[in-house]
Amino acid sequence: MSIQLKDNSLLKTQAYIDGQWVDGDTGATFEVRNPATGEVLANVASVGADETKRAIDAAEKAMASWKALPAKSRSDILERWYNLMLENQDDLAILMTAEQGKPLFESRGEVMYGASFMKWFAEEGKRVYGDVLPSTADRRSIVIKQPVGVVAAITPWNFPNAMITRKVAPALAVGCAIVLKPAAETPLSALALAELGERAGVPAGLFSVLPSANASAVGGEMTSNPTVKKLTFTGSTGVGKLLIKQCADTVKRTSMELGGNAPVIVFDDADLDKAVAGALTSKYRNSGQTCICANRLLVQDGIYDAFVEKFTAAVKEFRIGNGLEESTTHGPVITEKAVADIHAKVAAAVEQGATVETGGQLSELGSHFYEPTVLTNVTADMPLFKEEIFGPVAPVFKFGTEEEAIAMANDTEFGLASYVYTNDLGRVWRVSEGIDYGMVGVNETAISSEIIPFGGVKESGQGREGSKYGLDDYLETKYICIGGL
Repeated sequence: MSIQLKDNSLLKTQAYIDGQWVDGDTGATFEVRNPATGEVLANVASVGADETKRAIDAAEKAMASWKALPAKSRSDILERWYNLMLENQDDLAILMTAEQGKPLFESRGEVMYGASFMKWFAEEGKRVYGDVLPSTADRRSIVIKQPVGVVAAITPWNFPNAMITRKVAPALAVGCAIVLKPAAETPLSALALAELGERAGVPAGLFSVLPSANASAVGGEMTSNPTVKKLTFTGSTGVGKLLIKQCADTVKRTSMELGGNAPVIVFDDADLDKAVAGALTSKYRNSGQTCICANRLLVQDGIYDAFVEKFTAAVKEFRIGNGLEESTTHGPVITEKAVADIHAKVAAAVEQGATVETGGQLSELGSHFYEPTVLTNVTADMPLFKEEIFGPVAPVFKFGTEEEAIAMANDTEFGLASYVYTNDLGRVWRVSEGIDYGMVGVNETAISSEIIPFGGVKESGQGREGSKYGLDDYLETKYICIGGL
């Protein structure tokens, strides 16, 4: 590997199962490449169903003693893990940028974001409270909360650090064990986290990482194995639906953070500069490869032209390139297929009458790069109105009234994140309550943090991650009746 780490032991290429670094049973490996350069970074062990079953068995065994520990003892280990992430922030960021492509400043930010979940749930895990219910004179009714059981997690490539800690931290905090399959595009970040977890004192078997080029083999074992009591997934809606179906036979608890089609609604009375800045950050973060990024910019007709002018001028200043170069503002798209899909959506819109204000072409930098693009004269009957673009393309739609904006925002099966720019307090309430989304940012698009309940409605998923509510998906509620008093 051409990149240099301060601690080369963070670069792991084996699976991590039951506290051991191991090759897959068949010896199979898969390549991890830098999407900006095509360079092979590592050949990583590819595991299958048998190794997954062993990891699940080890998790069940490790959990027996882990859940019996005082919450403070579990908290101390998560706290050490948090500190190790901070100490190794630069190396974790370099690994992430190398395998995922995002600029280093974004990767550093994600490491801090990921670490924040370790810190938050280290504390929140000590606050799992029960109740004593009002009852008759001769009995007492008690409610307690217990860990749901062994958890299986499948995480995506676009946030290969934070999407792991957002699941692992609450699971471990309340006494669960967790078995993780990271995305095949970005396993190095997950394996580095496992190394730091081991250093922090996470007991063997409690957290296993299963890199694999055979997602169906690992996922099939996770969803069919009765020892797994809960599956948590972040990824596409299509895959999420499949996993829910596969979990039905064993009636597993599931939590799903799926696709999005986020609108940014900009009203005439909004602060134009703030709206432009917020839309830019939301749309082009990670080159548009985030589930909560702005997918549709809905701008009221009175401010439309001014918005497009300022927005387009800012996009033209972007510098795309290798994320390991400090001058880069936006990195590559994860795969060539993703680039082709993005360009197909743009080409279809142009054919239907859309205007390219800037971009709209494959970049000369290589097959993983697409020019940051702004489209105008787009309409609701174009496919990119309802389809998640997942790339650096911003279609700017025009609307007239508040009612029209709400209807346009809701005209999708998705309901994850949404954003509203207005200085009318009444409109803030009307629109926030009227749009069908799990999260609404008002005059703000940087809405994610460890303290908020992250999640969507409709086909964007179920459950919430982060915040005090993030513990609930990893806990079962038990009622105890004590009679004869």
